[in-house]
Amino acid sequence: MEELLWQRPSLCADSSNCPEVAITGDTVYLRSSLLPSSTARLTLTEWRDLLAGVRNGEFDA
Repeated sequence: MEELLWQRPSLCADSSNCPEVAITGDTVYLRSSLLPSSTARLTLTEWRDLLAGVRNGEFDA
């Protein structure tokens, strides 16, 4: 896998439990800072759908 530029939300600062995202071309990679060796790979469409679901409260408990 190519070297990825991982980014995390600014609210996480130096926290050790944050989501991290890397975007390359048409692929979005997701991981937890607690388990960086385990990544999820999404298409741009899947990423947009995930963000829309979060914004719309689809995953709220």
